[in-house]
Amino acid sequence: MARIFDVIEYVDEGRQEIVNRVPERGSGDFRIGSQIIVRDSQAAVFYRDGKALDTFGPGRHTLTTANIPYLVDLIGKAFSAQTPFKAEVYFVTLRELTDMKWGTPNPITIPDPILGMARVTSYGTYAMQIADPQLFVAKIVGTQGLFSTRDIEGFFRSIILTKITDLIGEMKKSVIQMAAFVEELAAGVRAKAAEEFAARGVTLTSFYIESIAPTEETAKAIDARASMGAIGDMGAYMQYQAAQALRETAQKPGGGTAATGVELGAGLGLGAAMAQMVTQAARPPATDTPAAPAAGGTPAVSANPTTPAEVQALLDSLDLRLANGEISEAVYQRLHDKWEQRLQDMLKTP
Repeated sequence: MARIFDVIEYVDEGRQEIVNRVPERGSGDFRIGSQIIVRDSQAAVFYRDGKALDTFGPGRHTLTTANIPYLVDLIGKAFSAQTPFKAEVYFVTLRELTDMKWGTPNPITIPDPILGMARVTSYGTYAMQIADPQLFVAKIVGTQGLFSTRDIEGFFRSIILTKITDLIGEMKKSVIQMAAFVEELAAGVRAKAAEEFAARGVTLTSFYIESIAPTEETAKAIDARASMGAIGDMGAYMQYQAAQALRETAQKPGGGTAATGVELGAGLGLGAAMAQMVTQAARPPATDTPAAPAAGGTPAVSANPTTPAEVQALLDSLDLRLANGEISEAVYQRLHDKWEQRLQDMLKTP
């Protein structure tokens, strides 16, 4: 004899399940008078013949034709309270699901205005919350046939990857510039993906991009093209390279004053110097008219500042280079803090 479910409930002890189905396979035997126990942060969706019939919130509920009026039409009027009928119950979590992971399983190929084409990888986290359990079960369980946590996460991850791939292409930014637009990209992905989530009864509560970077092959192509002067905006690229060099210098543990000073001077001037050489090589022969001096140029500073005045001049040059866009805010902050501390130490020394 088939088991009749007189009490239907689910306790998610691990708090990892998005949906739990009772019974796990096939349809269960229920009858009028069966009770459904729904715990806090849960909703129970009564499901039969491919249709979500009703949703129950937290509490103890008794199945009757009053709270599920469609039962009479679906089962037929010639049945008693003891007559079993087939159905399923889906317990859906209503708590916010945080720290959910997404990432590109394989590098994605995108058009690049500088390189032509590029391949990048990206990953991050997102959070979501089921807002409409009945719509969620109808769309995800009924239409997609998914109810395991792994399959549901994979479904929403595919939506995110589609949106981020589309938006990276629409931004028309080079991978060299991409890091500066991560927040803008994340906001765009969240806005577009939120519509897809909402259509399935889910709210996308947060979305973050933790990394977006060129593959090793694309990074090598960037270096190779740079060495041949094949990148259109060589000045922008060399500024990027100089900023990278400064970042690596600032992160070196226990770097000596002399070594750090030399590397700092080289990093500050290398990008502009190399960009100027490549640009001049690509120009037609100069005319007899002398070029006007560049306005607002950054004054030269000591590569190895040893006096408070020289350190102060270096700090002033950092301000100018930040304003001119020669170094990033992060690089500026690290170097400024370092040399500001060095200046304070010098002033304290008798």
